[in-house]
Amino acid sequence: MASMTDLIFLLLIFFMITSTVVSPNAIKVLLPQGKEQTSAKPLTRVIIDKDLNYYAAFGNDTEQPVTLDELPGFLQSCATREPEMYVALYADVSVPYGEIVKVLNIANENHFKMVLATRPPDNDNE
Repeated sequence: MASMTDLIFLLLIFFMITSTVVSPNAIKVLLPQGKEQTSAKPLTRVIIDKDLNYYAAFGNDTEQPVTLDELPGFLQSCATREPEMYVALYADVSVPYGEIVKVLNIANENHFKMVLATRPPDNDNE
């Protein structure tokens, strides 16, 4: 039987493999670098800045501040508008892993498809 740690590790690997780069937003977040990018276009954005403030937006809407408690309801309301939506998580590179896991758990409990947003590598000549 897989432990919770194993499950979280597998989820993290899955999200890293399916990570995507989407258009920059107004809230300043330094994304971690990632080599793999897909062409998926998430429709809902969840942002965690370096001060652990949460923001969320659907489609081209402007990001609005939300609390972690408000996030499940916000995402559910977005899913009623677009059942096949992806949720892109923009987490500043300094955000603790535990904060990211909280959002992953919300997505998992509600069966939302989630991708972790990354930025392309800087001057990568490999």
